Amino acid sequence: MKQFFTSLLMCFVSLTTMAQGWPANYSGVMLQGFYWDSYTDTKWTNLESQADELSQFFNLIWVPQSGYCNTLSNQMGYSDIWWLDHKSAFGTEDQLRAMIATFKAKNVGIIEDVVINHKKGNTSWCDFPNESKNGYTLTWDNTNFSGICQDDECNNASNLSKWSTGGKKTTGAKDTGINFDGCRDLDHTNATVQQNIKTYLDFLLKDLGYTGFRYDMVGGYSPTYTGIYNTSAKPEFSVGEYWMSDGKAGLVNWINGTKVENVIQSAAFDFTMKWNINNAFENSNWASLNSEALANDASYSRYAVTFVDNHDTYRETNNKLDANVCAANAYILTMPGTPCLFLPHWMDYKGSLKKMITVRKAAGITNQSTILESSVKGAGYVVKVQGTNGTVMLILGGSQGVDTSGFQLAVEGRKYKMYVSDGVDISAVSAITDVDAKTEATTTIPSFCTVEEGETCAFFEAPVSWGSTTVNCWRWDTQYNYTGGSWPGVACTKVGVVNGKNVWKWTYKVSERKTVTGNTNEGIIFSASGKQTGDMMFVNGGYYQEDGLWDTVGSPTGIQMVKATDNSSADTYWYDLYGRRLPGEPTAKGIYIYQGKKYVK
Repeated sequence: MKQFFTSLLMCFVSLTTMAQGWPANYSGVMLQGFYWDSYTDTKWTNLESQADELSQFFNLIWVPQSGYCNTLSNQMGYSDIWWLDHKSAFGTEDQLRAMIATFKAKNVGIIEDVVINHKKGNTSWCDFPNESKNGYTLTWDNTNFSGICQDDECNNASNLSKWSTGGKKTTGAKDTGINFDGCRDLDHTNATVQQNIKTYLDFLLKDLGYTGFRYDMVGGYSPTYTGIYNTSAKPEFSVGEYWMSDGKAGLVNWINGTKVENVIQSAAFDFTMKWNINNAFENSNWASLNSEALANDASYSRYAVTFVDNHDTYRETNNKLDANVCAANAYILTMPGTPCLFLPHWMDYKGSLKKMITVRKAAGITNQSTILESSVKGAGYVVKVQGTNGTVMLILGGSQGVDTSGFQLAVEGRKYKMYVSDGVDISAVSAITDVDAKTEATTTIPSFCTVEEGETCAFFEAPVSWGSTTVNCWRWDTQYNYTGGSWPGVACTKVGVVNGKNVWKWTYKVSERKTVTGNTNEGIIFSASGKQTGDMMFVNGGYYQEDGLWDTVGSPTGIQMVKATDNSSADTYWYDLYGRRLPGEPTAKGIYIYQGKKYVK
């Protein structure tokens, strides 16, 4: 009897542990195995055919919602209709089951995209199909429509005639989150809705064989219900798509909102880190990588699923990371959290990403690893993270003078160098021979770019698509505009051509007019004929490309000549050699600029 009780207790502990949002100290890497309209690349048979390769690098693969949406073409699954019938634009149900089983045999879990914020009617706006399969049953109220929120747009006077004879309104409670007007918003307070969702999730795990869930649009209903559903289904892996405007605080509130008996029930995609990555790699604003995010918070990194792009951000110009894709992926593969790589990135840069994943696993980086250092270094950034087997150090951008003693270079590319501490076996990295399908251009600063003693300037390598039109510079800080104060600023001087691209130089002279501004930030923009860069961090002598600061041009003496933007005696600020204004007179040893002169402390 004692032995039976012990076994029962162990089983109970195992189940409750699995239902705690995301595993602790998890070292796995995830792949988003689709992008928008990826009907060919994401076919179940196509993914299954890559199982041998993918299983060497990924522990989890997230796939689209696989339920039938009344069409077998051009449907990503986000207008879900059937929950127990799983033929889709990506293949038959038999093909889906075979793919899941193949990956499971190779210790790779398939994560289902679960769409339960909303549901689409079968033949009209609100009639949900009743279903029965393999002992699972779903029954909906298609008389009073009590499972649909009463404030759904289907109840608007102009819409009533479109979905229900006689204009009968839905009778559910008010929505517990934001509205989605593409389908009907489910009333998660309704007992029948809750039971149907529990049945659906149980079917996904136990019948189809999925490993866990990616919950779509979780801002559409209270996080309390995610907690309820996961407590019932007990997935080992659960991650919510909380894409709202309230930053890290909103993510933390959502994660904590899933608690049941004070235990967190789901992880979340780290959208705050995504926006920090965009800012850093698009604008060379490296300090943004130290802005708050889930992954750099030791209390929440376990529940951070980090990413560079996904199916939504990738198709939206303002949200997509346009450049430095490998460097950005190197960052999430160095940091705590569970990195989720994006299928197009994998297809384009497979060789580089394989090496990065191998480095992460060799060092033993987990979702709760410790960040030893994360700091801006000159025109770049350095982060060190301690794994169970060693330390990974990632150098980004134009960082110079970083001490690499005790480390071995494992993989490098455009704007990144990934090191791992001596003693960690990285022979598997060298054994990877895959070549990237795309090549990210590297840059060597041309010799004709020079900085004179005491000069304030910047260089811009214009894309070929900009043509030979004169490039203008717009440069400002919190006190002044140094380019005339009228957009687009002042014309730059062409100083040479490199690889068919014109290189331009902007120089500011103290005698030139500066305009008083009331800006809360500072930076530099280059533009020409309707084209322009983003707002980029200004570094004196900086060499810029369209996607940001590449490196800093050194002075003839080897010292990077960086000084106050205006070296008149009226400027009482101290600056370091990278042009950053300090809050006061520095006390640390080093070389500084004050009122146009160099000081050694």
